[in-house]
Amino acid sequence: MSKDFQLTDVSLEHTFNKYEKKFKALADQRRLHILNEITQHREVCVCDLSDQLDLPQSKLSYHLKILMDAELIVKETRGTWSYYTLNHNEMNHLLSEDLCCLFRHD
Repeated sequence: MSKDFQLTDVSLEHTFNKYEKKFKALADQRRLHILNEITQHREVCVCDLSDQLDLPQSKLSYHLKILMDAELIVKETRGTWSYYTLNHNEMNHLLSEDLCCLFRHD
C-alpha cells in the first residue's frame, strides 16, 4: 500500500454532506420565512404561501424544493394543491446532541 493512500471515513463524509445540505437550505432568508409560516400555521397550502410571502409561484417552488431536498419539510398533495408541514424529526435533529457530538473533543 502506498504512503500517499489515505482511507476516508465514508460515513463521516456522508454525515457532513447531509448537514451541509440542511444548513445551506437554512441559510436563506426567504426559506426561513417559509419555515416560519409553516410553523405558525402547522400546515400551509402552496396557494396561500405565494400570497403570504409575496413570491411568484416559480420562486416559491424553487425554495420549497430546496427545503424538501434537505428533508426539512414534507409535502402532501390533496387534489390539485400541495400542503407543506415541518419535518419535526429533522428540525429537532439539527438542534440535537448528535450534531454537537461531531465536534466535541473528549
